[in-house]
Amino acid sequence: MKINEYIDHTLLKATATKAEIKVICDEAKKYNFYAVCVNGSYVPYVKEELKDSGVNIAAVIGFPLGAMSTKAKVFEAEQAVRDGATEIDMVIQIGKLIDGDYEYVENDIREIKKAIGDNVLKVIIETCYLTDEQKKKACELALNAKADYVKTSTGFGTGGATFEDVKLMKDVVKDNAKVKASGGVKDYETAEKYVELGASRLGTSSGVKIIEGEKAGENDY
Repeated sequence: MKINEYIDHTLLKATATKAEIKVICDEAKKYNFYAVCVNGSYVPYVKEELKDSGVNIAAVIGFPLGAMSTKAKVFEAEQAVRDGATEIDMVIQIGKLIDGDYEYVENDIREIKKAIGDNVLKVIIETCYLTDEQKKKACELALNAKADYVKTSTGFGTGGATFEDVKLMKDVVKDNAKVKASGGVKDYETAEKYVELGASRLGTSSGVKIIEGEKAGENDY
């Protein structure tokens, strides 16, 4: 398994500096990760750093709470695409989902997908705050709105991805969308298990550690 091809190498903390962003770009190029995932203000810099590398650029939108207006999210997504992002990881309006305002949540997703066109949209449902039924409903709304992925977590909530959640999400979306596991993916064995359960992408700040673990595992045989 070429686990590097599943990894969105991620740095989203509030204190992230330009020097730290450069490090993850260099690592992404060295290990040929699928994408680098950053906050929007760093997208132009990442585009320059990853030029001609084949590594994709993902930007987070409405991050990490998802509670801003749809118009604000759309503007942010459009700007990120203009700046060079080809993938958008958006946070749903979690409170609206819990309230049962499904029309709002679905429209929130649909408007962003419409704004970014053929670029990839990953919908973060923040599973740690939801019941299983709410997780299923969030996945259904993302499908209705033509999202490309459903994603477990921001990594900034009370919990990250779990094997149970990835299996549940995959059972809902089947082959109609893909699943991204994010939050707490820190070693090769865990990463491999998520892929086996149906995750097509892994969001992690531990990409290098995961790859080194893969190499270590190979050397054991």
